[in-house]
Amino acid sequence: MSALPISRRTWLAQGAALSLAVAGPLRAVAQPQATLVLGDQAGGLRSLFEASKALDDAPFAYRWANFQGAAPLFEAQRSAAVDTAMAGDLPVLAAAVGKTPLKIVATRVGKAESLGIVVQPDSPLRRVADLRGQTVVVSSARGSISQYQLYGALEEAGVRRDEVTVKFVLPTDAAAAFASKQIDAWAIFDPYYAIALQQGGRILRDGRGINTALGFITASEHSLADAAKRAAIVQFLERLARAGDWALANPEAYAQAYSQLTRLPIASARLITARASVAGRPVSEADIAALQTVADRSARDGILPTRVDVRAITDTQLWKRPA
Repeated sequence: MSALPISRRTWLAQGAALSLAVAGPLRAVAQPQATLVLGDQAGGLRSLFEASKALDDAPFAYRWANFQGAAPLFEAQRSAAVDTAMAGDLPVLAAAVGKTPLKIVATRVGKAESLGIVVQPDSPLRRVADLRGQTVVVSSARGSISQYQLYGALEEAGVRRDEVTVKFVLPTDAAAAFASKQIDAWAIFDPYYAIALQQGGRILRDGRGINTALGFITASEHSLADAAKRAAIVQFLERLARAGDWALANPEAYAQAYSQLTRLPIASARLITARASVAGRPVSEADIAALQTVADRSARDGILPTRVDVRAITDTQLWKRPA
């Protein structure tokens, strides 16, 4: 790409925007049935709802809690600081292994090209096999979708995991290091992935054929045990589906809203929203099977210390949409 590499200062500013621009006040309605704290990553969910207005007149009060990655988000859910969370497949499994009291209550469908391994534009690394003997930074933590993607790419290329040094760094810190060329290979997800590419980074391997492209909404067991919050979560999921339908029908309006909320350039916003996990639906048997495959492979590869029974952490009865 012809774009100049992004500066460290710009990366830090954009990271701050992703972390802070989505913080918002409590949104209340008259006589709310419950108050929900909605966990988000890099403003992804909030921008969807702000653009679609699907939470307007919701029969519950809510506020957004934004995080730069799944690991800190699930720490918040573990401590009951958020009622719901959204993340990719492997982070949900890692949270379950970490004894986060959660249930999967909805599925989100995205595109596997929304994450990948990116290298510097002038890097001598041309294929995944070239990572042998190299260091790869993975964001955001052990048990991330980026770790799963990296390990899948290494296996595909015939590279043993012990032939690559893996370091785990949170996205905004890794972004600054990548921008200043302190690291050469970075396994990362959107929106950080898209920004790196639009600033000159080069794709070594994306997630197609490796990752499921499924994301999930989880609710804390504590929240589900509260009748008022349980009802509010069902309402939230209904509105999530409406928001997804709106975004699919209005891609440019969605991109513009995402750009305004996150303060990212509109070109980046269009790329990110075009492949985001937008469509929301109840968890299907196929989703459970796909996530179980990820769980089994992750236990086999040592990404997770133990196997997760996906059905045991899924609530398929909470929310059902008419066919």
